[in-house]
Amino acid sequence: MKNLNDIIALGEGFTTEFKRSGTSHLGRELCAFANATGGTVLIGIADDGTIIGISDSNRLKSEIQTIARSIDPPIIIDVEEIEGVLLVTVPPQNSKPYSHAGKFYFRDGASSQQMTRDEIREYFFKEGLIRFDEMPCDRFDLESDLAGNIYQEFARQAGIPERLDARQTLENLHLIRDGKMTNAGAWLLTDDIRKYNSSAHISCALFLGYTKTRILDRKDFAGNVYNNYQDSITWVLSKLNTEFIIETMTREERPELPEAALREAIVNALAHRDYRSSANVQIYIFEDRVEIVSPGGLPAGMTPELLGVKSIPRNPLLFGMLYRMNAVEQVGSGVRRIREICRDYHVAEAEYEINEHWVTLSFQRPKLKDGMRIEDDASQQVTQQVTQQVTQQVDKLLAACKGGEFSRSELMKNVDMKDRVSFSKNYLVPALAERFIEMTQPDAPRSPTQKYRLTEKGKAVLDRKGEPES
Repeated sequence: MKNLNDIIALGEGFTTEFKRSGTSHLGRELCAFANATGGTVLIGIADDGTIIGISDSNRLKSEIQTIARSIDPPIIIDVEEIEGVLLVTVPPQNSKPYSHAGKFYFRDGASSQQMTRDEIREYFFKEGLIRFDEMPCDRFDLESDLAGNIYQEFARQAGIPERLDARQTLENLHLIRDGKMTNAGAWLLTDDIRKYNSSAHISCALFLGYTKTRILDRKDFAGNVYNNYQDSITWVLSKLNTEFIIETMTREERPELPEAALREAIVNALAHRDYRSSANVQIYIFEDRVEIVSPGGLPAGMTPELLGVKSIPRNPLLFGMLYRMNAVEQVGSGVRRIREICRDYHVAEAEYEINEHWVTLSFQRPKLKDGMRIEDDASQQVTQQVTQQVTQQVDKLLAACKGGEFSRSELMKNVDMKDRVSFSKNYLVPALAERFIEMTQPDAPRSPTQKYRLTEKGKAVLDRKGEPES
């Protein structure tokens, strides 16, 4: 049995309400708890926690059940009497939202408040009762915005036969509803997604070291959703190390991180993000990791424990179209697939960091050792880190770094450069970006005692190419 004194000692709060007597305003309290995570009303308790008790509990219990049934839709409650006090418990409900006497209520701290129109709208979005991707995009003009090759490109990407009528096809795909383009349709049928949603693009950035202190390269992708997905994965792969696996007479290129897992992560970020947020999807590449950041937290009904077990798409119309366009491998398997791919690729499993506003997926970049990597014993494959393109200036800098650790001024002298800006742009930054050299103090990039040295990858490139003439 519940201990009444223990419950009272916790006081009123988000899930607990004290009521001195009767059923006045009880409907809105029960409604508010039903729209939240549940809660308990204690009837017969003063606001200060003093036990008052009740009389005629049978009549009161009957009135309480009548009130519970009057809520729309009706809710199931549990009524229990302990030491002359009625505990009316509202378990978590599954048919949100709930209203009482035509009004919607929610818990605001320790009180129940009526929702405003905007709060009702926000609640519906939060609970997944309204899908933003299915709503009409008022900015999209079905005549002018579908001009040119916009539809033809979409049809090609979605595998739609050319002979089919464009307008009818978009209606059959539910991208046009009631004569208006949906948000999902607008995001897929455009050459600039920011025309319809200013934060729907992808921002990519390559950083020096382990923090966001210094950006080496950045790129925004703002075409349609599908092109942004393809362009961003191409950009990411271009910034990662590429291994060449040599086996007998064949050679296979192998990115340091599994492309399939990166693709799955990026398409998940695009398909499941909150497009009402003013933030956009961001991809960060650091010395030791790749982060894919999606705004909006988890969809309603999803918890961190359910990742990889349950699938609840926030934007089902967009998600379905990306599946049709082969951007999604298997419906409902994204998180699980990413984990399996990482295991099969023999890299660390990607890790999630989740809060109310963001979902961040981090891939740890493998460490290099002597420019070589031995694959698992079963495959017995030897891999070598090489670069596809090394400029003459970087070649010169690598030779200048050979045999020790050098300050910026020492390196400038070694390569016969006097212009600090030109040296940084053409020598230092490219070599750091390609991970040919590294800082001796990566966490303090502006330290006056900062020096630079060759990485194992840089040594391998230098050994392979030979030192350039000065």
